[in-house]
Amino acid sequence: MDEHGPLCVGIDPHPGLLAAWGLGDDAAGLREFALRVVEALGGRVAALKPQSALFERHGSAGVAALEEVLGACRGTGTLSVLDVKRGDIGSTMAGYAQAYLADGAPLAADAVTLSPYLGLGSLAPAVELAHQTGRGVFVLALTSNPEGAGVQHAVGPDGRSVAAGVVDGVGALNAAGPAAQGLGSVGLVVGATVGPAVRELGIDLAASRAPLLAPGFGAQGAGRAEVTEVFAGAERAVLASTSRAVLAAGPDGLLRAVEDATAEVRAALGR
Repeated sequence: MDEHGPLCVGIDPHPGLLAAWGLGDDAAGLREFALRVVEALGGRVAALKPQSALFERHGSAGVAALEEVLGACRGTGTLSVLDVKRGDIGSTMAGYAQAYLADGAPLAADAVTLSPYLGLGSLAPAVELAHQTGRGVFVLALTSNPEGAGVQHAVGPDGRSVAAGVVDGVGALNAAGPAAQGLGSVGLVVGATVGPAVRELGIDLAASRAPLLAPGFGAQGAGRAEVTEVFAGAERAVLASTSRAVLAAGPDGLLRAVEDATAEVRAALGR
């Protein structure tokens, strides 16, 4: 983020975007779409974030395209965050970890998104492998979808919300992790449009030492007021995620769209 700015661009080959780019809604179309994004933006943003589901829906050919896209990210030196939101237990979680975080794995990314709702401890295989291979994970904490609050804001027997427990647990993992200071390798997903939830739930994002993957910028409209409300004191940790606001500019407008989005995010974060 210090070198390329605080922007993460999603690679989301939705059918509508493929059509707008003049591409077919098939594996060949999404492959061309995604590789154009990598070619245009590699080395110009902090990270690129392929949405795995939009590749998986095209079966084995779509997954093969995803492998190629992740390899292309590595070729540009740009960090990849694979948005898979996996969460399971035991050997199944270990399998997911091997798929996405092991050296030499075809789908290896620099980081993945994980769901902690089978218990944060269930993610241990992924966290441990990420530490071993120098990769990272982003754990869902406070998401911007309205349905998320019913689970994330729920209060347990200890009087703490589920989201607060996730943040506290991630903070403990970072305290015990390989990075003695600065940001840890276990991040959090916190929507930039969650409003007063962080304050009302008594959450201290800065204390977690977590990188903060923050959807909500761009098309969802998060600006300075929303950032101040959600990330006060932790702005330096925010990796702002946007997709539609950049991708809708089309292949010829990507660079200008990224420049505009980066300026807007920097202004919102005071960076």
